[in-house]
Amino acid sequence: MSGLHFAAVNAEGIVADLDLLPAAYRVLLKMRAHSEPGGRIEVDQVTLAQMLGLSRAAVNAALRDLDLAQLVKKQRAGVYQLNPMLAAYLAPEDAVAAVKAMPKGQRLNSAGFVEQYRQAVTDYQDQLAEKRRQREDVKRRQNLKAVS
Repeated sequence: MSGLHFAAVNAEGIVADLDLLPAAYRVLLKMRAHSEPGGRIEVDQVTLAQMLGLSRAAVNAALRDLDLAQLVKKQRAGVYQLNPMLAAYLAPEDAVAAVKAMPKGQRLNSAGFVEQYRQAVTDYQDQLAEKRRQREDVKRRQNLKAVS
């Protein structure tokens, strides 16, 4: 990415308040540095891991954290979109138009944005715990059948 680029807002303060995984901040910064104007980036997890000297699992967890925070959305394998408020644009007008087009609840400066992220993390952890319980129940039933 060369030349002068514009962002609609200085969002680093809100992003810092999210208390993301440390690797998530590194992944976000690397993605911002390599994204196209408008925030689209084509990069796979292996490449990100190599660029940052991280494991693929760490990159995967970082991307999940960024998704829960609504900072980066996966569009398809190897293609991601930065939140329009974090993306760089070729002209200030493009940056402002992108933010105006966003649903207000997805804007980094919306009331309760940090709390929404924390709730999303809690919900995700609850889903994981429920899946673990279900797997354990299935194993328990299988063991009971084997003993009977």
